[in-house]
Formats: sequence, structure tokens, C-alpha cells
Amino acid sequence: MDKTIAVVGATGTQGRAVTARLLAEGWRVRALTRDPARVRSAARPVRAEMADVDSLVAAMTGAHGVFSVQPTVGSPGTPPGFGAEDEVRWGVNVAEAARRAGVRHFVFSSVAGAGRHATEVLPVNVVSKHRVERHVADLGLPATVLRPVSFMENFTGGYALRDGAVSTGLAPDVPQQLIAVDDVAVLVATAFARPDAWIGRTEDLAGDELTPVAIAAAISAAIGRELPYEQVPVEVIRRLGEDFAHANDWLNGRGYRADVAATRRLHPGLLDLRAWLAATGAARITAFLSGGSAR
Repeated sequence: MDKTIAVVGATGTQGRAVTARLLAEGWRVRALTRDPARVRSAARPVRAEMADVDSLVAAMTGAHGVFSVQPTVGSPGTPPGFGAEDEVRWGVNVAEAARRAGVRHFVFSSVAGAGRHATEVLPVNVVSKHRVERHVADLGLPATVLRPVSFMENFTGGYALRDGAVSTGLAPDVPQQLIAVDDVAVLVATAFARPDAWIGRTEDLAGDELTPVAIAAAISAAIGRELPYEQVPVEVIRRLGEDFAHANDWLNGRGYRADVAATRRLHPGLLDLRAWLAATGAARITAFLSGGSAR
């Protein structure tokens, strides 16, 4: 088997983790990015833009596989005015390019809950990922779809750490599902290593499930500093946009509903929140709180 994987979005949170894991397992990696200078690994940087299908085709040609992930509305580093339609267009472009380049395995990172589009009103980012999933299927790509829940890494910076507290729009006593991004990377690498077992599969992924109050308590214990949980009122979130308010309402209601035990069967080394904090999370949170880097 050719050992080259083209990683789209290679300088983002998932892309960096996937690149590192693939390199560690002996794959050659082409790190596709609009800014090759940001690639700081043994991967081969390749300039490509998700808005430019031809650049993607050129970057993927000759690769065995492609890992595809797109930013969603509100993600850091997205262009001004980036919206749901842009996310879908970028995801479709990557899939079209993979088809044109003749790649033999396409792994798409979606989001848990995307398969429930027919039974409930989903948040806009979940709808966007599902639309890309449908296009991948319509193209007939030899594909694996992984649907992670929220990342534990969201709790390492200003998204959730503000004014001496853990603070989000989530109800304090409603269990929420999380997964470490490195565990998603393990499963991406597993899929590429075992195409006969993974092509054609779609898996929702979660590593832990606990309330925001319990998340704050675990973080406090790990860093040796009390960080209480404070819920951001939905009225404040609604000022940022109705879509953001609906996303929080959805998480406080039906939410992701992935199967943690099933994910652990796929990946026995799966980290729960406390294990992730002990491994890397606590150090990153401490660095952020002390004014350092959360990366």
C-alpha cells in the first residue's frame, strides 16, 4: 500500500493531531494548508485552499488517502463572514477533489448527531456536516465517516475559561459528551491502516460524559486551583446569534448521544476527562491561565 495521506486542514486542531499520529505510525503525510509556513512537523507542507478545487486535486494526486475536516461557524482563523454555506462548499470541494485525484480511502470528520437529521431540528453546524456526508456518499467515494462529540481541548483556552471560572452556555447539571482530539486521531489512523474493515463505516465517537459542574471540579482538582462553573445566560448567547442559542439549547436537551462504551471497544486506550487532564490537559490549562500558550 502507498503510505501517503493528504491531511486537509493540517494546521487546525484535528489536522495537527491526525498528522502527528499518522507520522508516528509510519505514514507519509502531505500537510495541505493555505499557509505552509505554519506546518511544524515532519509532514510535507503543500499549499492548497479548500475554496480552490484545482489546488486540492494537485495536492492529493498520487496519495493513497485523504483526511478531510472543515472549520465550522465561529472557528478561529476562518475568513470574515465565513458561514455555514462556506463550510459545506469547502467540504464538497475536498470530496470532489478526492474523487478527481482517485484516492483510495477518504476519511471525513463530521460531528455526532449528524445522522438524526430526519427526526429533529439540528444545530446549523451539525446540518452542515451532514450535508457534506451526503455529498461524499453521492460521489461513491470509498469513505469512512467519524463523528466526534465536543473536544476536551475546548476547555484549554478562552472559549471556556473566563474570569476565574469554567463558563459556557451549558446547563450545569446536564451531562455533556467529550472526547480528546488525540483519540480521534488514533481512530483516523486505525481506519487508514485497516481499509477493508473501515471503508463504508460511520461511527459516532465520545470519550466521556459528565456535567459541566463535574468538568469544572475535575479541572480544579487537576490544576490545584478552584475554578467554579458558571453558566452563560442563553439571552447573552442569543445576542451572538440565534444559531448559537439553538446549539446550546440542543446540547442541553437531546445533545450528541454517542455511545462511550462502543467508542472504547473501537479504541481501548480511549481517555476519559481525568486521564486526559493528567496526560496533557492540566498542563495546557495551567499555561493558558498563567498567560502562556494553550496549544
